[in-house]
Amino acid sequence: MKVHVNGIDDGKPIPEKFAFGVYSEENHMNFGPNRNPEVSWQDAPEGTRSFAVVMFDPDVPSEADDVNQEGKTVSRDLPRVDFFHWLLVDVPASTSRIPEGEDSDGVIPKGKDPGPGPIGVRGVNNFTQFLADNPDMAGTYGGYDGPCPPWNDELIHHYHFEVYALDVETLGLEGEFDGEAVREAMEGHILASDRVTGTYTLNPDLR
Repeated sequence: MKVHVNGIDDGKPIPEKFAFGVYSEENHMNFGPNRNPEVSWQDAPEGTRSFAVVMFDPDVPSEADDVNQEGKTVSRDLPRVDFFHWLLVDVPASTSRIPEGEDSDGVIPKGKDPGPGPIGVRGVNNFTQFLADNPDMAGTYGGYDGPCPPWNDELIHHYHFEVYALDVETLGLEGEFDGEAVREAMEGHILASDRVTGTYTLNPDLR
């Protein structure tokens, strides 16, 4: 099975049109176009009954005290955790492409609805927790929301776009399910998978 993410080469920087946040010399960060990239795949194994799409960043600081704080930096040595940016399950076996902008086209304050989307069923990404204390942005963020790493992070972040071929038509997930729920539901049902990894930073010293 082979996955292709149009516009993102493995190990290379992610274009700003796919980002939730883009670099700003004046404000550190402005909202970006936040379009999901086109993801396509081929050579799924026989017996595939659905697909799941997962995009996550494993480089998110485990402590947020210094995140985006003037005069401070987030140390590259700080332990890191996974941050899910895109969860799409129950993608029909007949599907082999998600078009650019199909699941996200712009930053939506308070988030897009989880549940059935244009293709498959959307889970809840971690912007839900990240923006919970922002009264203008707090809400439930379903589907795709792109890169927006801390602008004072010493580490360049990596974003894994993964597609899984599954032996079930549905994972049986409903409501506001998260990335860990998707991983748990997929256990024992993965026939094949592949990933493309892009990088992104808002730190002007690393750009």
